[in-house]
Amino acid sequence: MNAIIHYFENISPILGALYATIFTWLVTALGASFVFFFKELNRKWLDGMLGFTGGVMIAASYWSLLAPAIEMSQGSGFMKVLPAASGFVLGALFLFFLDKVLPHLHINFQEAEGVPSGWHKTTLLVLAITLHNIPEGLAVGVLFGGVAAGIPEATIPAAITLAIGIGLQNFPEGIAVAMPLRRMGMSRKKSFLYGQASAMVEPIAGVLGAFAVTFFTPILPYALAFAAGAMIFVVVEEVIPETQLDNHTDIATLGFIGGFLIMMTLDVALG
Repeated sequence: MNAIIHYFENISPILGALYATIFTWLVTALGASFVFFFKELNRKWLDGMLGFTGGVMIAASYWSLLAPAIEMSQGSGFMKVLPAASGFVLGALFLFFLDKVLPHLHINFQEAEGVPSGWHKTTLLVLAITLHNIPEGLAVGVLFGGVAAGIPEATIPAAITLAIGIGLQNFPEGIAVAMPLRRMGMSRKKSFLYGQASAMVEPIAGVLGAFAVTFFTPILPYALAFAAGAMIFVVVEEVIPETQLDNHTDIATLGFIGGFLIMMTLDVALG
């Protein structure tokens, strides 16, 4: 771990954001690659992994994003929390808007949302997971941008820890896209390609977030909270409800607790 931190300390933080989000993309591809070995995944395991994803995202939203945003804000009392609160609301509203406008389909292939379209179910499913990945890439990029701007609360270890956590929860997301497509009769290769494509947006969002904070340093607490609000919106609106559709809610809950615990531990121990 020390060698990785040392390497990232000696390159441009914006380049670091690109490398870190490419890593999270590759972990998604690793999850999607399971389609080459299995045609189906027991729904019990899928619910558990989605619960794990939700736990990681919620923990990362606080420990890696909201807490640093509040800490680096000026003033006291309500004034100190105002930037984080404002960014949090804007992030949630941003995902709310995308959720209502962008056509997408949930993993169960039954709940279509957004503007009605004639797009294929495959495209709609990939777009659903892509919605999840926008705030994740943005969160990593914003932290690296804070390092470039010289903000004490934004550190390379914290940014790397967040990237590791996002990567951990991207693994089941890759499975969650590729497996249903394979079950529909799509070839293994196409299922894999669509599964990994859902995370291609992360390097783009990561670099954009890093650039924005680098050139407009005062927005950092707002940007961190923005990413947190967007991530929590995704968890509450899509990830958790998806785990409650079958009879495996206990497994999903345990997965959530495990994901939260792992991300909290990583952030406190390494960040």
